[in-house]
Amino acid sequence: MKYRRLGRTGLEVSVLGFGCGSVGGLFVRGDGQDMERALARAIELGINYFDTAPSYGDGLSETNLGLALKELKPDVLVGTKVYLTAEDMEDIDRAVFESVEASLKRLGRDRIDLIQLHNPIGLQRQPDVRRVGADDVEVSIQVFQKLQRQGKVRSWGITGLGDTPALHRIVAAGQADTIQCCFNLINPTAGVRIPDGFPFQNYEELIDHAALNQMGIIGIRVLAGGALSGSAARHPTALQVVKPIASGQEFSDDITQARQFNFLVEERYVGDLVEAAIRFVITKPEVSTALVGLSDLVQLEQAAASVNRGPLPPEALRRLNDVWTDQTLSKN
Repeated sequence: MKYRRLGRTGLEVSVLGFGCGSVGGLFVRGDGQDMERALARAIELGINYFDTAPSYGDGLSETNLGLALKELKPDVLVGTKVYLTAEDMEDIDRAVFESVEASLKRLGRDRIDLIQLHNPIGLQRQPDVRRVGADDVEVSIQVFQKLQRQGKVRSWGITGLGDTPALHRIVAAGQADTIQCCFNLINPTAGVRIPDGFPFQNYEELIDHAALNQMGIIGIRVLAGGALSGSAARHPTALQVVKPIASGQEFSDDITQARQFNFLVEERYVGDLVEAAIRFVITKPEVSTALVGLSDLVQLEQAAASVNRGPLPPEALRRLNDVWTDQTLSKN
């Protein structure tokens, strides 16, 4: 396993991050022994970053991860989040403090290595859809800084979802240590320059701008919720209905989009589409860690093997650019 610097935090994180969210579902709906075995194997493989959130299983992910960590006592990094409700936005200081205290209790830890604001970000606050504005982000970060001084958090970041101009404004302000960026083969715009007219949200190279501001970048939606397997089949532990982010209207649309990359398999650049998706994300050197949500040990082994095969070759990347360009031109 290779490691990359997580921006200005000074932390070194494994190129493959372990997602403990609802989509993969292992730490939400899995068996306790399976969780422990997966955690132990991940550590053997060199994975040292584990991502969770209070909203994953209404606290179950944090609780289950905490129990597994207590049993194994590994030296790893844990990231979790704060997700503000409309009511919380009326008193962000209180909401953030209470959320972090609850997360620490569920995780059984004295300190959170990376605390992140989970809400999408807009130019203006929209409480009805839990979208926060720039002022809300600033207040949240001020609270994170207080918690850092208290020794309860180590570093802080944001989730890079929401309105593209607002995200770039927050990144330019330089107050966050890290950002989670939606980055995958279906929507590569956070890390690849795409001509105007791309059919999905254009993040306008958000990864590159964040890296220039010395932020650590966590790649999320690496497999587009599983659509980049090219199959509609779902693991029993996985979330059975997945809402796309910054891509198609329906999950089935994303599966159709994923199949346009089958040439990578047919021409033997990769063994399968999952490998293609993971290796594409780690090809971007600015990405600190590619976060993959997992359902079982088999998926963990597959993800680790994909990462260990390294970046995609230049010729494959050129072919991908042709696909995205053609996709853009066909919509104009």
